[in-house]
Parts: sequence; C-alpha cells; structure tokens
Amino acid sequence: MPKKLLLLPPLSASSAFRVPRARPVPPPAMNAARTGYRVFSANSTAACTELAKRITERLGAELGKSVVYQETNGETRVEIKESVRGQDIFIIQTIPRDVNTAVMELLIMAYALKTACARNIIGVIPYFPYSKQSKMRKRGSIVCKLLASMLAKAGLTHIITMDLHQKEIQGFFSFPVDNLRASPFLLQYIQEEVRNHHFTISLCPSRAQSYAERLRLGLAVIHGEAQCTELDMDDGRHSPPMVKNATVHPGLELPLMMAKEKPPITVVGDVGGRIAIIVDDIIDDVESFVAAAEILKERGAYKIYVMATHGILSAEAPRLIEESSVDEVVVTNTVPHEVQKLQCPKIKTVDISLILSEAIRRIHNGESMAYLFRNITVDD
Repeated sequence: MPKKLLLLPPLSASSAFRVPRARPVPPPAMNAARTGYRVFSANSTAACTELAKRITERLGAELGKSVVYQETNGETRVEIKESVRGQDIFIIQTIPRDVNTAVMELLIMAYALKTACARNIIGVIPYFPYSKQSKMRKRGSIVCKLLASMLAKAGLTHIITMDLHQKEIQGFFSFPVDNLRASPFLLQYIQEEVRNHHFTISLCPSRAQSYAERLRLGLAVIHGEAQCTELDMDDGRHSPPMVKNATVHPGLELPLMMAKEKPPITVVGDVGGRIAIIVDDIIDDVESFVAAAEILKERGAYKIYVMATHGILSAEAPRLIEESSVDEVVVTNTVPHEVQKLQCPKIKTVDISLILSEAIRRIHNGESMAYLFRNITVDD
C-alpha cells in the first residue's frame, strides 16, 4: 500500500537560516537618575576665590576647571575646561571692589555654561551688587532690576544670596531666589566673643530688635543720624521746579510740604556703662557709624561693636574706623576684605561658608531649604 506523504511548501532562503531574535531592550529613560553637579568660581583674582575654596572643601568636591581672565583690551574671557552637559552648575561669585568686572565675569560664565548644555545654572552671590539702587531716584533707573533681567537672560535659573539690602529685590527676578541669613553666625560671635554684652544699638531698628529679642537684651535707638539717600526727598518730587507768577490751573494746585530738618544725633535709651552693639546689613561709608560711636562714648558706653553682614569698607573706611571710638567691626566673608584688615586690626571676620555649602547640597538633592531658615521670621 503506497505511503502517503505530507508535502510542505518549499523553504525560502531567508527562512532556512532564520535565527530567533532577542527581544529589543528599551533605551534607558532620560534623566532617570539625578545627574552630578559642579562648582565653579567666576572670579579672576585669588582673594575672591577663597570663599569658593572653603565651600568646595565642605562639600568634599573639587572646584570646576575654568579660566577667567581679562584681555589686554579689557574684555573678559571665560573658558570652561570640562564637560558640564546635563549637570547642575553652581557659580560662586564674590564681589570685589571692581564691581562691573565681577558682574561681566558672572554673566559671561553663565552664558558659556548655558551654551555647553548645563541642566541648571545656580548663581551663589552672597553680596548682590547694585542692591542699594533698588528704588527710583530722580531720573535714574532701578539698576538692581536691570541686573536681575541680565542674569536671567544669561542663563541663570536660580540664585542663592544673603541678606539682601531690601527684601523686595526678590520680586525683580523671574526665577527662584534663596535669601539666606547671616544673623545666626553673628549672634554666635556675640555670645562667644563679646563678654558681658548688655545692650544693642542700631542704625537699622528692625535688625537690632531681632538681635535684642534673641539675646534677651535691651534695645536703644540712635535718632537723627545722617540717613541714606533712600529717605531723602531728592527723588524728583519737586520737578518741574516751582516758578513764581506762573499760570497754574486751579485744579492742579497742590499743598506745599514743609522742608525736612534732621535733628542732632541723640540716643534714646540709657547706655551708660554698657556694651553697645550697632547692627546693620552693609558697612561701606563709615561716617555714620563713626559719628554714632562718638555719641555713644559721650553717653558712657563701655565698648562699641559694629556688626554687619557685608563689609565693603571702601575708600578711607579702614583708616576712619582705626581712628574712631569703635572697638571692633565684625563682618562676614561675603565680600573679600583682607586688604582692609591689614590696614585696620579692629576688623574681624566671621565665616559663612557652612550655610552656603549646605544650601548648595540641599538644592542639588532636591531637599527643603526650611532647615536653613529655622526660627527666622519674615521681619528678620
């Protein structure tokens, strides 16, 4: 009996040698794990990189490789010497006496990092320049707002600063601003170094009240001292000038204001036999501090301390302090002032690199910044 065969279609050349394929592996998701970070210094001078070195030492990191210098024609050039693609970049910029050069260094480095595809560019600017020009004066401009717009345009996505001259400056920025406080470090200095501290005096009453409440001290106020131009009427309110016999529409007549006359300097409160601590955020032109110290000495103050976050101490400030009744000036290292310390031994420095390094670590890891502001109120 013939056998029946099952006939199959002929094999094609491709099917004869077909090899089973492995299931394709999907590519890893972009940014599945948090990328690294780098810390750069935008300064071209050794005195200004000191704070950056302190911060990187506390972070256990190395300072980013870059070259910042001024060419012979005065132009600033920045060269990034390592890859920063997809990383968080922190630019530390302390402001020396040459403010405009420091601003250009920061802008050019931020733009270079943006061009190199950095993920986030965070500026660490302990003392924010032009912060005193945050209000309109006559026919001037709000330069602080202009600088905020320039930084955003250059590529910055976040800023860490310290004790802004006016808290409202944060509203000039289109990105987050962390305004840290130096008061815990200055308060610690008072508790450890100023023996038998009894009293606080202030050229900035809101700050002195905060210090007095935390140290459980009395509070006195200096009244009638030379104020900054922010409180003057020199802002264009009298423009156009009044002209006699000028034809004015009856509906435009405005009541005349009495001219201001500042009273002589006086102290409200008893400071006899006590240690006076003058508190402010910036100490630059020291004439008002020197005049206040003279009055306090006449009223019987035992010792006089001046404490501020930002020790700019420009022009003849070191000499005036050395020749004044001020016993000690305590500032932080937000601004380099080694030259001023050589000229005036009364100047002491408090290091704030700890809080800046912790802020960098928390921002990179996505942690809350609330710990750095514990027990600090909006009024501080």
